[in-house]
Amino acid sequence: MEVLFSKYENGVNEHSNVSDVLDGEQLNQVEELESEFCEYIGAEYSVATSHGTSALHLAMLALDLKRGDKVVCSVNSHPNVPEVVRHFDAEPIFIDIDEKFYNINLDKLEAFLEENQSKKLKAVIVTHIAGVTVDLERLYSMGKLYNVKIVEDACDALGATYKGNKIGSTGADITCFNFSSHMRENICNGGMLVTNNEEIMTRAKLLNNHALVKSEGELDYIYDIVDIGNDYSMSQLDAAYIRALIQKQDKCIDRTQEIASTYKKELSDTPHITMPSVYTSEDPFTLFIIKVDKNRDSFALELKNAGVHTGLHYIPLHLISYYKSKYSLKVNAFGVALRSYQQVLSLPIYGSMSDAEVKFVIETIKKVAKTRV
Repeated sequence: MEVLFSKYENGVNEHSNVSDVLDGEQLNQVEELESEFCEYIGAEYSVATSHGTSALHLAMLALDLKRGDKVVCSVNSHPNVPEVVRHFDAEPIFIDIDEKFYNINLDKLEAFLEENQSKKLKAVIVTHIAGVTVDLERLYSMGKLYNVKIVEDACDALGATYKGNKIGSTGADITCFNFSSHMRENICNGGMLVTNNEEIMTRAKLLNNHALVKSEGELDYIYDIVDIGNDYSMSQLDAAYIRALIQKQDKCIDRTQEIASTYKKELSDTPHITMPSVYTSEDPFTLFIIKVDKNRDSFALELKNAGVHTGLHYIPLHLISYYKSKYSLKVNAFGVALRSYQQVLSLPIYGSMSDAEVKFVIETIKKVAKTRV
């Protein structure tokens, strides 16, 4: 048997929606997705994009990020987070992480904001690792107190909730989703930017398609450009497929929570393995992150050779050549992220995993762990 780290969904609704597009059905799948997504999340406005990275880049455009501005983010994020900041010749500022859940450390974030108040400090991008959130009420209070926009990178948090409300509706200025999220390949690409701020959404909608405007009643080929935007538009085929995914997302979360419970029960006494810290019923378990006490990479390689594929979330950004060199970052500058990176390993977990696949993952981990000294 071989258990992939991720697997795309392939059901009747996905086939039906995509067939509608190919058959020329007169239904705007992108507009339908945006409407259904707002209803699912509980947000007022949304704009679909070609990818999650596009959504983040569009968010920076919507916030009018400029050269020399600064944006704070976790040092434990996917490279697309500081990447979209650097495209504006702005500066990403890295903050160390919380040891339990691998998210940005709010104490260190607040200390930085207190000591570095400036008009150039524009936003904080917070990544919800594995769909687990930080204390969002505290985060939003910081945003208001220090006059910075809060952008949530919810690539792992589709369907996750905070105090009963879905991420994307809890108070951030902008939340960005990714439907082919990092290291979990899908057959489609797509992202979504959501906000309850009408001014932000008006600007995002405009810049999503080259800042192109047309006058009512004019010929279709008559247009004007009123700003510098880009083309972040989602295809009709991607939107059709993603609409089906949204319909089953809560059911998938029920399944990943069930798998997570099985992993924790069956692997809790496995030598050299540490289970995740206690999570709540609000966490979607888009990732199941364990710690391997030594030689994590050789452990992962043995798992791969035995048929179990794994992931890593993430290589800390201060170890990435570009940022290490650009900002002269020291290896030990972010001690918690460095220690976590040396041990963390993400196991396969997704809604379509069978009981047999889950059992195979557990048995393989136990078998490999027994060989370790």
